[in-house]
Amino acid sequence: MANTQTVLLKLSVRVRGDWFAVPCKGGDTIKWLGDEALRRYYKKKLPSGPETEKVHEVRKTKGGALLDFDDGIKDVLDDNDFVTVVLESDVSSPMSLPSEIVYVDEKIPKHAAGLQQEKEYLALDGDSLSTDDLLRLGRGQYYIKLTEESKQKVNKSRRLVEDLVESKKPVYGVTTGFGKFANVTISKEKLVQLQENLIRSHAAGVGSALSPERTKMLLALRINVLAKGYSGISLDTLQKMIAAFNASCLPWVPEQGTVGASGDLAPLSHLALGLIGEGKMWSPKSGWAEAKFVLESHNLTPIKLKPKEGLSLINGTQFIASIGCEALERSEAIARQADVIAALSLEVLKGTSRAFDSKVHAARPHKGQIKVAHRMRGLLHSDTYGSEVSESHRFCNRVQDAYTLRCCPQVHGVVTDTLDFVRTIISTELNSATDNPMVFADMGEIVSGGNFHGEYPAKALDFLAIGVHELANMSERRIERLVNPALSELPAFLTADGGLNSGFMIAHCTAAALVLAIELLAACQALEFLRPLKTTAPLEEVYRLVRGLVPAWTTDRYMSPDIQAVTKLLQEEKIWYAVKPMIDHYHTVQDIETRVFSPTSTGSSANGANGPVPKRRRLGRTTSASISK
Repeated sequence: MANTQTVLLKLSVRVRGDWFAVPCKGGDTIKWLGDEALRRYYKKKLPSGPETEKVHEVRKTKGGALLDFDDGIKDVLDDNDFVTVVLESDVSSPMSLPSEIVYVDEKIPKHAAGLQQEKEYLALDGDSLSTDDLLRLGRGQYYIKLTEESKQKVNKSRRLVEDLVESKKPVYGVTTGFGKFANVTISKEKLVQLQENLIRSHAAGVGSALSPERTKMLLALRINVLAKGYSGISLDTLQKMIAAFNASCLPWVPEQGTVGASGDLAPLSHLALGLIGEGKMWSPKSGWAEAKFVLESHNLTPIKLKPKEGLSLINGTQFIASIGCEALERSEAIARQADVIAALSLEVLKGTSRAFDSKVHAARPHKGQIKVAHRMRGLLHSDTYGSEVSESHRFCNRVQDAYTLRCCPQVHGVVTDTLDFVRTIISTELNSATDNPMVFADMGEIVSGGNFHGEYPAKALDFLAIGVHELANMSERRIERLVNPALSELPAFLTADGGLNSGFMIAHCTAAALVLAIELLAACQALEFLRPLKTTAPLEEVYRLVRGLVPAWTTDRYMSPDIQAVTKLLQEEKIWYAVKPMIDHYHTVQDIETRVFSPTSTGSSANGANGPVPKRRRLGRTTSASISK
């Protein structure tokens, strides 16, 4: 019996916004926990008053799971869990309901637990953050620290702000109101309240919360631009932001609310609101809870704003830029793999590689076009990687392939060039000062400008969307060729028993929204009808990866899981990582370009007994890393 009274775990329990640390024993129940939390609440709030309330329910704070009063605490809770107690009067009174936590779907990816697993530090200076760095910060692969140089710049600009406050000169957003109230001078004793009010009033976003990963990206990017030393924020405040990031204490930031022309005022205000200890906050330890308590539970203190600091925290384009950074990285991953999938489709549709001859693309030397053709030559039939499928139709009379096959370098190529352009804009934006007014310590001046405007990243991302659409458009048309027997010389909808089976009939319709995964499945299924012939080694490796997850279709089956499995394969870039070394190998060992037979080639004969001898042309040396990346 003595063991049942030993303290087994300590819980953090919330009653009407107040939190209490409640030690629990082995025999305690959830009902006891609710009553004990209520007793502690009354002891704090009404030490001499009657205890008239009753506990209505007890829930886990993270996720909001309802706990049964009769369950033993040790059976349903873990040490350091966060629990919310809801009182009966809170349920019956609509006035008190908003004070209770709103349980929302956290949308935490499976690897979000990795947010606690940071190993190394990434030093931020405001000038050298890459898109890849930002994604890694979002995934929790690094802690953050500042460079010594950035600390000096931050301190220097803060001193100028403090000097101007002491001088009582009118400075927008520092000693005046905001926007239309810029001509209203604020007294010195109200300057802190001015900054707090700014954040509270601008935290007006709506919608679902950003995932922890995206919130970490947003917070990391805001820290990076503040580290440039043009915002006048204090080093103490910036270090508290870094501490929150490193502890994965992440404010509730809604997905909707930014307006672009005024930067990302709403989402950045929500980010700042949590950092000053107001609103909701998430951490791996607490789930969603009041920001103040989440910070305290990680031994952190809320930011106490100083003059101008509220404005420094919310002016900028970091929401657009961080989400855009993720979109860019994902788009580049899918664009590379689109070239691979297109090559497989061309192969099973018995197309020719002659359209990718380097001489064709040298005559129209767009960088992206050359890069895509270069990749496809490393995947298709060559002296290095022979293809039995290609050899099977070597001397056919087809003059040329459809646009969606032979124009891949031109269409995929301009997408590649679009991605390069967007990367330039977004990379610049990640390392840009976007505050207003801006603090120029070297000049001893604070200047109002418009660097907060979101037009640069927004327009670049519009361009990105157009580019990715073209990849999707081409992919959908190739799927049409794969499932249409009049165009493919394959069974209709890639099924051997059409009528009884529908094959890829509806998958093609689904491709209106999700194309590349379905094209990959369709191309692999098409290859089944060409067996026992084999394609090139790189494309056989693609087939092997897909078949490791998705077996071939012999009869109809539930298709959605297969599409999801291959979608994940593409999201994780496994297709690209599998073939890239093989593409590089081709361009390393084969310095003479394989030129297969084409009926339109000058000097080619008609169908002779053995067919014409394919010509080969020596290639100029090009580093594969610079092209196939």
